Amino acid sequence: MKSNLIKSQNQRVERISTSTLVIGIDIAKEKHAAQAINFRGIVLTKRPILFSNDLAGFEHLEQSIRKLQKMHGMNDVVVGMESTGHYWFNIANWLVGQGIDVALVNPMTTKRNKENRDNSPSKSDPKDALVIADAVSRGLHALCSKG
Repeated sequence: MKSNLIKSQNQRVERISTSTLVIGIDIAKEKHAAQAINFRGIVLTKRPILFSNDLAGFEHLEQSIRKLQKMHGMNDVVVGMESTGHYWFNIANWLVGQGIDVALVNPMTTKRNKENRDNSPSKSDPKDALVIADAVSRGLHALCSKG
């Protein structure tokens, strides 16, 4: 049993390559915060990408993703988010419709790994977005879609 879990986590980690842009999104009711990292966990955004929970906001996120991909020469993208509440449904479904892979991260994983980023348990939307992106890059997620 354990070997199957390790094997599937390894497969999720191997899916993240040097050409993969990893986006973490901290989901909220009205405004979401996103951060981008590469396969090593290096932050690629100077500031978090803030976007509204509507079509205009989703399109702004996609434009930001495409710009980052072009800027860093990455042809693949995975967007991670927590599966809490119901606010993630719309953005996840919209991203899947755009052909973007969506990864769901357990909220407990985010909570447990928060201190790993900066040795502080403090909470902020941009920090949580980075923790989520880190979890995705380390295979600590479930794929919601396959592109």
